[in-house]
Amino acid sequence: MAMAASKGELVYKIYRALTYGLSPLLHLHLQWRKLRGLEHPLRWRERLGLPSLPRPSGPLLWFHAVSLGEGMAAIPVIKYCSQRRPDVNILMTTTTFSAFEVLKNRLPANVIYQFAPLDTPAAMNAFLGYWKPNGIVLMESELWPNLIMGASKLGIGLALLNARLSAKSFRNWSRPVLFPLISLLLSKFSLIAPLSSVQAIHFQLLRAPPFSIHFSGDLKYAVNEHELLVKDVRHIEDMQKQLSQKRVWMAASIHHGEEEIMLGVHNILMQTHPDIVTIIVPRHPQLGQEIAEEMQKGGQNVALRSQHEKFIPGTSIYVVDTLGELRQLYQLTPIAVIGGSFLPGLAGHNISEAAAAGCAVLTGHHVGHFSHMVREMQQLNPLSVMQVSGKLELEKALRELFDDGKILESRQKAANEAYHALSSSVVANAWNLLNFHFLRQDFI
Repeated sequence: MAMAASKGELVYKIYRALTYGLSPLLHLHLQWRKLRGLEHPLRWRERLGLPSLPRPSGPLLWFHAVSLGEGMAAIPVIKYCSQRRPDVNILMTTTTFSAFEVLKNRLPANVIYQFAPLDTPAAMNAFLGYWKPNGIVLMESELWPNLIMGASKLGIGLALLNARLSAKSFRNWSRPVLFPLISLLLSKFSLIAPLSSVQAIHFQLLRAPPFSIHFSGDLKYAVNEHELLVKDVRHIEDMQKQLSQKRVWMAASIHHGEEEIMLGVHNILMQTHPDIVTIIVPRHPQLGQEIAEEMQKGGQNVALRSQHEKFIPGTSIYVVDTLGELRQLYQLTPIAVIGGSFLPGLAGHNISEAAAAGCAVLTGHHVGHFSHMVREMQQLNPLSVMQVSGKLELEKALRELFDDGKILESRQKAANEAYHALSSSVVANAWNLLNFHFLRQDFI
């Protein structure tokens, strides 16, 4: 163990030296990203560890998520902490500009929001030195060496919530060169809350301390903890009126290549169900714009969300080329097909949001680290999630749901009940773990 630790220290020193040497290039890279609109035009310096807000007095807990999905999963826990320990300041960071645009309006007013610093020695030292957090809560797989080692050196507690490693990451971290480093990093955590028992085994194989591993459930089940904004409610009500006499299904979180499957199914179903409306929500907004342009070139009427276009006679496809609206859009449809799962190399997306909205849930077979969520829901009720392969199976499944109201209703009910059974105590469990490890009076 001592030899492994010394090897880990050596690999970390090499990483630290590399990130130190590359700092000027990373600074230039940030400038390039800012010019492309990928960094905040005014607050991009926060990525260098330079704060834009004062540090309030008192204890502070830092939550960090890389992007929108992880940030949304953190919000219910942040609200729970804020309500039960108003004396504790909460700092939230994300990496991406797109996450900032959505999350800034969904966080409690007393939460401090900053962009996460780059994992360079200078940026991380500046950030930790200024904010002086009493505890750091990282979401999912944010294992940055300078952050973790810097926090450990300062005696700051570390937690990893919704902890997961993709199959590729697990293989990479298991390689002889990186294994000592990941073992060293994981040894610094006092709490690791894995997504599933399989993930727990992965962390144990990477030598995470057994006493640090505790289960709380998947925070992505906590979608009902988010309140809809007033403008979102109005938008949903307006859309519901427009779609009230239509047969509606949604293809959500679609990746490049999957749109061909969804549009192919749409065209076939239109032949027997001319009142069908397909809502397409690409994972990346740019793909939505490309889909709309291609369909318009072919003479088809498409309504585009970013242009606030309404349905007109002959419009059967609604393309959502915006971010952060998926959860409320599920309320428009009785059927949700979750993308990122129909082509090899993809890894699925969160199915619980659709189940929470009372949709019948369909997905492909390439569900990656969401396989535990599919498995958990199907174990509670086999009707809660239907997995299909390709265009023919998807078309058959949708046709059955549209043609048989009882089957549709049974699948909607099964998905919703399975969701509620799995989500009932997730946030409270996470809070109890954080409270024990970080927020006891004798700790802060």
